Amino acid sequence: MNKIYLDTSVFGGYFDSEFELWTRILFNKIIKGEYKIIFSKLTDIELFPAPENVRQLVNLIPESQIINVDITDEANELAEQYLIENVVGRTSRADCTHIALATLNNADILVSWNFKHIVNVNRIRGYNAVNYKLGYKILEIRTPREILEYE
Repeated sequence: MNKIYLDTSVFGGYFDSEFELWTRILFNKIIKGEYKIIFSKLTDIELFPAPENVRQLVNLIPESQIINVDITDEANELAEQYLIENVVGRTSRADCTHIALATLNNADILVSWNFKHIVNVNRIRGYNAVNYKLGYKILEIRTPREILEYE
């Protein structure tokens, strides 16, 4: 069973006409127990101001499928390294923290709809170059469509 880290954009994608189909298929597979979810405190914080229907999606996921993780000093330090290496700009610190949390908690895949700062070939190479340089695992970063389309 794959452990996947969902960033906040995936929750929003559930109700977005452009991303709804693939996001709902993914959530159905999660609910059926096909994936374990790494759910970070950062995602929880980012979901707080979201519309109620987006916030409530977390409640659809069985607790047995959720691995809750906190934001650690190590995650903050790794996120800072991504910024130092100019993978993204300073305003994208939260995105870097998502990548760091997924890396440090051994996610098999980080799943996102954020094409600008996360699911972007140049960004993926940058994040993984830092991970490699620092001795961390190479992280698969994909959209829900990519992980489901090839099953």
